[in-house]
Amino acid sequence: MTLLLTLDDGSIQRKLAEAVDLAHAAVLEDAGAEQVGAHVGVDREDAVSASHLFEATVSGYRGWRWSVTVALAGEEEPITVSEVVLIPGPEARVAPAWVPWDRRVQAGDLGVGDIFPVEKDDPRLAPAYLQSDDPAVEEVAKEAGLGRVHVLSRHGRLDAAARWHSGEFGPRSDMARSAPDVCGSCGFFVPLAGSLSAAFGACTNDISPADGHVVDVEYGCGAHSEIEVEVTSSVPVAELVYDDSLIDFEPEPEAPAEAEPEPAEATVVDESEAPVAEAPETAEVQPEVEPEAVEQDTADEAQVEAESASEH
Repeated sequence: MTLLLTLDDGSIQRKLAEAVDLAHAAVLEDAGAEQVGAHVGVDREDAVSASHLFEATVSGYRGWRWSVTVALAGEEEPITVSEVVLIPGPEARVAPAWVPWDRRVQAGDLGVGDIFPVEKDDPRLAPAYLQSDDPAVEEVAKEAGLGRVHVLSRHGRLDAAARWHSGEFGPRSDMARSAPDVCGSCGFFVPLAGSLSAAFGACTNDISPADGHVVDVEYGCGAHSEIEVEVTSSVPVAELVYDDSLIDFEPEPEAPAEAEPEPAEATVVDESEAPVAEAPETAEVQPEVEPEAVEQDTADEAQVEAESASEH
């Protein structure tokens, strides 16, 4: 066999490719003439073997082919048939690649009443006693039924972080790219505990689409707590400015002048004959008198005047 691989000049492959009749006879013997169609080609397997392909007319196997593998053991040896099998062609409809059932389940497939057990050695989980500095304490707690049996391992935390970071509430989402700010500076952001607290938290804003979900610190939405919107008129109004250099001034017309009155003739007054204005005497303030006393005084004065007149 080694000698054939070393000294082959292509004659062996030519002999194998020319063995169409031998391959056809082998497939007719195995499948029957009613299930075998025309010869469609030959595929090289290795230095001493090749496979002849025939169309398959088998019901339910549209696009499939019969493959007859022939081989040559030596230059002086006859060509022999190794196997006859039915294989799918390039246009054949085949079943998808086999995937175990536990890997076919996707997020959201778990419904009410469904049970999905985890693997015994799930890398996302670690024994709970690994979270303590004292294994004896954790061992006693487990025996007493206290605490959790498993906790999230480092692998599980990294897996969750990668999934959340690239998910709907991560920094690459359309909502985050159009947001005015990030969740890390929002008052509605509640950080997670442990090592995940540096990158993730829960949203508590009922207006946000992320309310009740784990969000990345670099995620954001339009309901950020520090957003301030300036309320202005929707109609643009230009600022009113007066430029004195562009204003024309016109003087106010003057009122017609009024006729001046003619001066009166001056009267010459002799200062020696002019009466001298006397300063008014200061009136003495009389005390109030009762009405009866005034009437009595008036009667006395009248009687005195009458007696004076009778004497004259």
